[in-house]
Amino acid sequence: MKDSIPRGVQPTSRDAIVKRALVLSLSGLLAACASAPGMRMDITRATSSSEARETGASGASDASGAPAETQVEATAATPAIPLTELDLGLVRQLTAKRKTRVDQQAQKLISAPEAYTVGAGDVLQIVVWDHPEFAAAQGTGATQTPAKPSDSASGFVVDQKGNLHFPYAGVLAVAGLRTDQIQARLTSAPSKYLVKPQLTVRMASYRSREVYVDGEVRNPGALSITDVPLNFYDAIARAGGFSDSANQSDVMLVRNGVSNRINVPQMLVQGVNPSKLYLKAGDLLRISSRDESDVYVMGEVNKPGSAVPRRDGRLSLADALTQAGSVNSNTADTVQMFVTRSNEGKPEVYHLDSRSPVAMLVAKDFDLQPKDVVYVDGNSFVRFNRVLSLLMPLIQTGLTAGVIAK
Repeated sequence: MKDSIPRGVQPTSRDAIVKRALVLSLSGLLAACASAPGMRMDITRATSSSEARETGASGASDASGAPAETQVEATAATPAIPLTELDLGLVRQLTAKRKTRVDQQAQKLISAPEAYTVGAGDVLQIVVWDHPEFAAAQGTGATQTPAKPSDSASGFVVDQKGNLHFPYAGVLAVAGLRTDQIQARLTSAPSKYLVKPQLTVRMASYRSREVYVDGEVRNPGALSITDVPLNFYDAIARAGGFSDSANQSDVMLVRNGVSNRINVPQMLVQGVNPSKLYLKAGDLLRISSRDESDVYVMGEVNKPGSAVPRRDGRLSLADALTQAGSVNSNTADTVQMFVTRSNEGKPEVYHLDSRSPVAMLVAKDFDLQPKDVVYVDGNSFVRFNRVLSLLMPLIQTGLTAGVIAK
């Protein structure tokens, strides 16, 4: 007796099951190709200010409602950011702006050296000619505050109030005076006891004024300011010189609570002599490490990671790509190369189309800033392969199910 099959209902064959599995697999493949996995930067172009407001993009067009410039595509977590195209004109403009900033900084910091004035803790050596009894008043190293090894052990110490105690002269306020001014006062003070006294005042130990050198130098610490003005190079030399990891383009000078950044190589390029920069009492000079100014290179490069500046502190886009093993020619999309940075809390995105040979000149002259992120996007074929590699297990499962069904 044959099984009865209702009219109009076709039996489901094994071949139909296999075909259905293949169709489902291919449908999933095509759907996944529309949203390739992995990190990828998209750029978009807003058409009007009204559309920009509807999409939540800030600054998508100008005040006249004209079409906006290219932007980084906005997401729910980040707003749309204007995209700046890198070219030789922009690089020259940024270089000129950097030179202007260095000039302004140099004009603010470089000034004539100041004469040394006596302060609390300094040791003075005072000699009264034809009166050797005054020598005993200076004492020895055992009774006075110890002087530095390179200075005389004996002398008159200026107390913490800035006063000097001298026989027949009493207490003299000497803080803020030069040695010649102190000598004039001491000459007139004991004249009522001595006939035309002749004396000499000189510094025995400099201890009231210091500067501090920290960071990437061989011997960091405090340096005394003497009657010979202390300039930038003198301070570095007395601190043992720059270390191998020093970033000479990122030197911080803290003066009166204000931080001033010094770019030594850029000053030399512009003809500004750093030896004209004289340090003042209380200054802090900190030389940062090149590791602190690294940038991140990501995406389709041969060795993703961080790149550090050269010894002169400069790091161009070409330098960063070279340290990352160059662009992966098999997987990279040379049209999609981005540099992102934070400028005083405001994000900036630069885009470089590196298909043209001129783009290499742009990459060579475009200087990166600390903590920039360089990203090289992958090409469409690579993204398709990645989708395919993810879906191959699903396709194989469907084929296996079809074979078993047979």
